[in-house]
Amino acid sequence: MAKPITSLTVTASEQLSPGMVRLHFRSDDLSAFEGSDFTDRYVKLIFGDPALLAQGERPTMRTYTVLDPDPEAGTLAIDFVVHGTEGIAGPWASTALPGDTIAVRGPSGAYAPDPTADWHLFAGDEAAIPAIRQSLAALPADADGYVVIEVEAATYVQPIAAPDKLEVTWLYRSEPTQPGLAETVRALPWREGRVHAFVHGEAQAVMHEIRPYLFKERGVPREDVSISGYWRRGRTEEAFREWKAQLAAVEGG
Repeated sequence: MAKPITSLTVTASEQLSPGMVRLHFRSDDLSAFEGSDFTDRYVKLIFGDPALLAQGERPTMRTYTVLDPDPEAGTLAIDFVVHGTEGIAGPWASTALPGDTIAVRGPSGAYAPDPTADWHLFAGDEAAIPAIRQSLAALPADADGYVVIEVEAATYVQPIAAPDKLEVTWLYRSEPTQPGLAETVRALPWREGRVHAFVHGEAQAVMHEIRPYLFKERGVPREDVSISGYWRRGRTEEAFREWKAQLAAVEGG
């Protein structure tokens, strides 16, 4: 069944870091988000005529995590990674003004932290921060585990509220002597009991480095891991979708 289309209106903008902008939206109808409890819930922003979807065509779309949707109040927020004028959604978000509108399709989602897990692992880069933030907010106060986030530099760090027993580590790509995301995850002391993991970000680190570590070396059951590449260096979202489809075909063969 086709996902619903919702019209959103910008109400405010705030700069979370040098590379991330949060837009606040309102809508007269957020009924599509009722009962949406996944913490990785996302929508596809439609940059073009939404009517093309009904005609079997595909306008340009970009995928983003939704923060704190409130169907009763008609409000939600979306965080955008911005790299200057590069891309489509980032430049739009960086110049969006109150009153600007955009249509979104969704929501979709598949993950929420399992409160019965013995410990949790969250790992990702800037693109994963919104979903990690939502997931941490859903955890019980006594949750245990690790959070590892890679950003460009120390100035890109954002306040992240996490239960006291979750160890939060920030990594900086601009520091060449610092280990990367995959190396850091591998170096974490492995805890006893069942882990529930959420690992999303740049596809090389996530799919080719961390995923084999969790599944093959640590033997974590697939149902206890939400893992996917959100993007791949040097590829547009359209080209990235093609790459993911090719990877799935190879691995399924």
